[in-house]
Amino acid sequence: MMDILGYSFMQRAMVAGVLIGALCAVIGVYVILRGMAFMGSGIAHTSLGGVAIGILLGVNPIWSAVVFSILAGWGIAAVTRRGQIKEDTAIGIIFASGMAMGILIIGLTHNYQVDLLSYLFGSITAVTIQDVWTTIIISALVMGVVAFLFKDLMFIIFDPEMAEVTGVPAGKLYYLLITMIALTVVTSIKVIGIVLVSALIVTPAAAAYQLTESFRKMMALSVVFGVGSTVLGLLISDWLRIAPGASIVLLATLIFVVSAIFSPRRRKK
Repeated sequence: MMDILGYSFMQRAMVAGVLIGALCAVIGVYVILRGMAFMGSGIAHTSLGGVAIGILLGVNPIWSAVVFSILAGWGIAAVTRRGQIKEDTAIGIIFASGMAMGILIIGLTHNYQVDLLSYLFGSITAVTIQDVWTTIIISALVMGVVAFLFKDLMFIIFDPEMAEVTGVPAGKLYYLLITMIALTVVTSIKVIGIVLVSALIVTPAAAAYQLTESFRKMMALSVVFGVGSTVLGLLISDWLRIAPGASIVLLATLIFVVSAIFSPRRRKK
């Protein structure tokens, strides 16, 4: 099974997988603790509209999806923060609209089938060197922001009202967090697919949450689980000749189940 690592396509897949596993795990901690799991799922499915626009215009679908997803996330935040509509309702509307727009636009184009399937279900073994560099750049950008604003982001996660009172720009940081979620989602869809990317964001962080109450330890465990499930899932998928995206997500789910069984939180009840 390890012989496959000698091939350049698998080496690219491993690099992209490790980066995506770590990126999703880090952002996933904020998503879980802030109760934004549905937001991540909504942005993931909405990104189909951005992918379709890219295919229609003949530009890189990843970059068109980045812009489209960020704008969609900001739109959700804007209407919910003003109290005009509940967050889950806004996400549901944007979720459906983005998917519908994607389906409509793709229906007007030709020769799209292969590209569409790769974005819907992921194609980690087909990532190009350009995809790898895109992943490296976005991962470095998001991780750099998290490192630089680590304490402020942690503050708005646990106590946004107090953060605002003490001078921390909670509103702006909330929009920044949504932007990072969108970047993470769109960067990951070529590897894991639109359908499954929200699971890779949520599941490793949820597993880590079962095992510790320390924010830093939770983030470290989440990265271990995210990277581990991605690397092992990729190797298992090659061994069993199954879809890599499904293998990665199911392995992450297994890690969550084991973590939940042995969780100190469960024993306290």
